[in-house]
Amino acid sequence: MQSVSLALCKAFKKAGLSIFANQDYMSRIRGGNNFSQLRICDKPIYAPRNSSDILVALDKPSVSIHSQNLSSEAVIILDKNKFSISEENNKFFDVPFYEMANKIGGSDIFINSVCCGLLAGLIRLDLSFIESALKEIFQDKGEELIRKNIEAARAGYEFAKNNFSSDKFLLKPGNARNSLLFSANEAIALGAIKAGCKFYSAYPMSPSTNIMNLLAGYAKDYQLMVEQAEDEIAAINMIIGASFAGVRSMLATSGGGFSLMVEGLSLAGMTETPIVAVDAQRPAPATGFPTRTEQADLDFLIHAGHGEFARAIFSPGTAEEAFYLTVKAFNLAEKYQIPVLIMTDQYLSESYRDVDMIDTDKIKVERYVISKEDSKKVSNYKRYQLTESGISPLAVPSWIEDVIYADSDEHTEEGHISEDAQVRVKMVEKRFHKKMAGLSKEIEPPTAEGTDNAETILIGFGSTFGVMKEACERLKDKNIGFIHLPQVWPFPSEQITKLLKGAKKTLTVENNAAGQLARLIRRETGIKINDSILKFDGRPFSLDILIERLEKD
Repeated sequence: MQSVSLALCKAFKKAGLSIFANQDYMSRIRGGNNFSQLRICDKPIYAPRNSSDILVALDKPSVSIHSQNLSSEAVIILDKNKFSISEENNKFFDVPFYEMANKIGGSDIFINSVCCGLLAGLIRLDLSFIESALKEIFQDKGEELIRKNIEAARAGYEFAKNNFSSDKFLLKPGNARNSLLFSANEAIALGAIKAGCKFYSAYPMSPSTNIMNLLAGYAKDYQLMVEQAEDEIAAINMIIGASFAGVRSMLATSGGGFSLMVEGLSLAGMTETPIVAVDAQRPAPATGFPTRTEQADLDFLIHAGHGEFARAIFSPGTAEEAFYLTVKAFNLAEKYQIPVLIMTDQYLSESYRDVDMIDTDKIKVERYVISKEDSKKVSNYKRYQLTESGISPLAVPSWIEDVIYADSDEHTEEGHISEDAQVRVKMVEKRFHKKMAGLSKEIEPPTAEGTDNAETILIGFGSTFGVMKEACERLKDKNIGFIHLPQVWPFPSEQITKLLKGAKKTLTVENNAAGQLARLIRRETGIKINDSILKFDGRPFSLDILIERLEKD
């Protein structure tokens, strides 16, 4: 399923069309219905739709399951003979793709390429775009396999041209541009590499696992160590150790895994060790829906770990924003010697969009450890030295001659255990008050569109950015604007207060049941949100669902 989706995404991108693709798959290896949904358009798109114009059913159950979500002009591509379907339906486009796949490639697996060709034929897209995409996907599989896949695609293309006469799905190629096909998981992995991450440890947990897979694939090229830990507790302790030794370190998990890490998070807070952690959210509690999406960890991440210590939490809304914020996460973690958390979800992590090339001029990798050369001049080193900013000099063990003491108990400036009340007060002020004051001056500002004199303002964080943006564009006549929060902690109280000043109606858009963002805004600004549009069935907001709700209001 992913092969079909990826090949089509690559082909349509090459044709200069905008793409949005999302995956929907079961957590069980056997059973259930797995599918990919792909939107293509001649202008930028950011969110899925409820209805489909073309349904490609690769098994019989898909016909009945997805027939209820079709547009009035839709067509269902199916193999009636293979599925033993005798009924007539004016939406059916009967294609013997199993027979074609076996005739050309000798295996059912080639139906993927047959379907790619079929779809290109239906929208009258030049087959060369499909051929180029297939060559790219199978470049490591040998010439023979590439040839068979291209022949299978050509057979599907010719069948569509010869047997489907309507032009109702005609979509002309756009102007090809220098763009990337990106998911947030890929963006975070590449952002980590760009930021200088050299150690990654994690226990596999969907939907974060692909970050580890991608980093492992690049490990040799970028002198990066990737360690699959025995559990999540080991993973966070490993990156704390690596960071203490002077190496930029990261992990990724989901809510259940992060729950096991919170003691380690508190350890990083007490020892002032810079780490970066990704929470790719999925529905909970417990195992919940392992392969679905939700935004219910907001309160958890803000308060995770016992005690009070500084942290920053980013909530990117797009893949490109995830890239830039990952670099910033490493910079802030090391500058303030704190844990920095990146909050995504299954929907954002695994959806694909075509995005503009990364602007390298916007990327600045900043290091805050004492250099090896300057370390030779250090004497009487105090790991937890009290300073005006709360930030102590950060030395790498063995680079300086002095011994470095680090302790999980309360400690003195030198790092020795202390139960002195005044030492305690000074260290809490250093770790919490002073660092939070500094972090508050470096908050990633909210994105606001159409909020000036808007009748209604939508507010969201993370993956709701795209659906809010498209919905507001579609409902221009209703004078609706939106605010997206790429950072939720420290909370941008001043900016949000200013943006919501005089707002007639405010609505948060959240993938959780409690309206956690609305409560956070009330707590941090005193502003009571009028209402919340909530979705917590494990599926993301579609453009249609949000528009329908807004039109009712």
